[in-house]
Amino acid sequence: MSTLSYRTAGESHGPCICALVEGFPAGVTFSADAIDAELKRRQRGYGRGDRMKLESDCVKVLSGVMEGKTIGSPILLLVENADATLSEKPPVVCPRPGHADLAGMIKYGFDQARPVLERASARGTAGQVAAGGVASLLLGEFGIEVFAYVVSVGDVDTDISVGDLDAARKEREGSELYCLDADATQRMKQAIDRARDAGDTLGGVFEVIVRGAPAGLGSYVAADRRLDGWLAGALMAIPAMKGVEIGLGFGAAGQPGSKVHDPIEPGDGGLRGLKRRSNNAGGLEGGVTNGQDIVVRGAMKPISTLMQPLASVDVTTGLPAGASTERSDVCAVPAASVVGQAEVAFQIARALVEKCGGDSLSEMKRNHRGCFGG
Repeated sequence: MSTLSYRTAGESHGPCICALVEGFPAGVTFSADAIDAELKRRQRGYGRGDRMKLESDCVKVLSGVMEGKTIGSPILLLVENADATLSEKPPVVCPRPGHADLAGMIKYGFDQARPVLERASARGTAGQVAAGGVASLLLGEFGIEVFAYVVSVGDVDTDISVGDLDAARKEREGSELYCLDADATQRMKQAIDRARDAGDTLGGVFEVIVRGAPAGLGSYVAADRRLDGWLAGALMAIPAMKGVEIGLGFGAAGQPGSKVHDPIEPGDGGLRGLKRRSNNAGGLEGGVTNGQDIVVRGAMKPISTLMQPLASVDVTTGLPAGASTERSDVCAVPAASVVGQAEVAFQIARALVEKCGGDSLSEMKRNHRGCFGG
């Protein structure tokens, strides 16, 4: 069985963030510009902090690509940190509620939280976006698109259905919050301003849509091969995520089955041609894609660094103290949507490689035709 995987490395204020992608086929046209565009999107968004004014992320390819094509060997990507000041950073002795600070200190035996927050920082998501950008290059070869946008920030939400992806992409890029509703964008900005003035932070929800994925990716035969499990695990691996839902998600739990499941209707072309009246399942049934759009949402908690700190303890004295503060964002939901898009893209590419795997793109395309026709 072919396996596509990635690992990241690096610290928030170290020299760089790296991503190592393994199991990627040879022969895929590589576009650093496409990956850089996603890295830039990750940096933008209303509510971001001053760190994003310092960084100008772009990817450097250190291995796995020659003459503009992937060569089948591990792809090593590097994103330099402009703010590489780790040696100058003070110890963090008042762990922040909601952050990995205290739990990480306990796990690894640190007497202060700097080593924890340097790795647990959302700065590391630059590596996730870079890896997801590579995956998107492969998906594009098979006509599969992945699109993410912001659904809510704080208590401001919107209910927009996505039709044409090009139109939705244009709308998203015109919004400072990657939202498809201009009125909601303004109300979200106002909510972020109020939180900033109060020294507080806001979370929210983003949605990721996968269009063009064929029926038959993933599997129900083993728990660790269920694609919905892969997607949920990948989104929960993004810093500050606290919930994932697919299709109706939690809403399905409060309705009878007759209102939840998607009726099947006749169509052309055998089993693959059968149609659905709705997509409450979010494109996945039994851990397997059913040919409809895959729809998955991630819920991000408010960022744990508060300018009006919550109660904590100074671990050097054992006395009560306000939690430590670091330069941070008020709201990073737009950035989280970019990371979510990257993570979903990688898992879909992983499932595609598992199903149609080959050492080269041409071999994968032959296998794809054998699996899905066309």
